[in-house]
Amino acid sequence: MKFKNVLQLLANHFKQEKIDYALIGAFALKAYGYVRATQDVDFLVRNKHQDKIIAYLESLGYKTIYRSVGYSNHVHPVSKLGRIDFVYVKGQTAKNIFRETRWLFILGDLSLPIISPEHLIALKIFAMKNDPDRVFREMADIKYILSLPGIDMEVIKKYFKKYGQLERYYELIGEKE
Repeated sequence: MKFKNVLQLLANHFKQEKIDYALIGAFALKAYGYVRATQDVDFLVRNKHQDKIIAYLESLGYKTIYRSVGYSNHVHPVSKLGRIDFVYVKGQTAKNIFRETRWLFILGDLSLPIISPEHLIALKIFAMKNDPDRVFREMADIKYILSLPGIDMEVIKKYFKKYGQLERYYELIGEKE
């Protein structure tokens, strides 16, 4: 997949349409210094833009393979354009996330808004809750993020508690309840 081309294309569209967005997933991890293999690009956007985003992707030849209120997945028949996944948020969650995004370089001179480390961890905890098969990978990612300077551990603990994963928090930090 030609990630830089796809990222630049979408970033230009989001700017033109005044759509708030943030990179999540493997590219957010890369922006924070952790590289892991990926076959897709993951974005977080406000849910009110879902129809507009999907229409744009489909105009580019992407097929929507899954769509719900909170998610959509898109794949292009030309492999270099690859797969793009979206998480849709609203309300106070959206306000908090977009207020705390950081513009970071991810591929050479390409700078994009990246979800905060704390919110990235929240997404990973939520993913583990909904799909236990992801625990090993998500815990490895979270462990790395927790090694970054300035992480608010109280916020992180609240996310683990909120999603019923508090035992995993203690597993990561090496403490008991």
